[in-house]
Amino acid sequence: MKRIVWKSFVMPVCAAVLMAGALTACVPLIIGGAVAGGTLVATDRRTSGAQLEDEGIELRGTSRLRTALGERGHINLTSYNRQVLLTGEVPSEQDKQLAEQTMAKVENVLSVVNELAIAGNSALGQRSSDVLVTGRVKAQLVDARDLFANSFKVVTERGITYLMGRVTQREADRATAIARTTSGVQKVVRVFDLISEEELARLQPKAEEAPAKPPVN
Repeated sequence: MKRIVWKSFVMPVCAAVLMAGALTACVPLIIGGAVAGGTLVATDRRTSGAQLEDEGIELRGTSRLRTALGERGHINLTSYNRQVLLTGEVPSEQDKQLAEQTMAKVENVLSVVNELAIAGNSALGQRSSDVLVTGRVKAQLVDARDLFANSFKVVTERGITYLMGRVTQREADRATAIARTTSGVQKVVRVFDLISEEELARLQPKAEEAPAKPPVN
């Protein structure tokens, strides 16, 4: 298994995003996170221990970032298989490095991908638009019959969509192509743990297999 971070650029998308009335006015600090129980865990390619550790990393990391930076900036953190992705905005390069150093010291963190922008905090309208874009990308992944959507984690920040997951090269390329053509996505950043097709065959749980057809009477 090798860990890889790739950046891929797409043409800017000139489309206005309608604000859905059902969106809440508050966007949480943590975007994503492992889901305990149910089908998502059954089809997650992380071990159950890694899923729990990712939840713990996000909780501890959120607390430590607030202690280190206070109200400076708007930071989202996402942990997948102990790799932390930092997105959002901070006012200075010093704060950007401080956030990365703070997360690197959190227990069980293997690496930190620092995608923080040095800029003012994004507006509520932008964050709402990002939520809609993330939803669109996830829906497209679900519709793709050659992918297991639950194997991917999707985060969008300022029109930049980040893709995470334990996937093969084939799956990584397919998901990237889908995200690139999704309305509202301006750029795709891939943060994947690449695995071989052979490893995928060993990891693939029965829950990912197509359900058997009922017997015909």
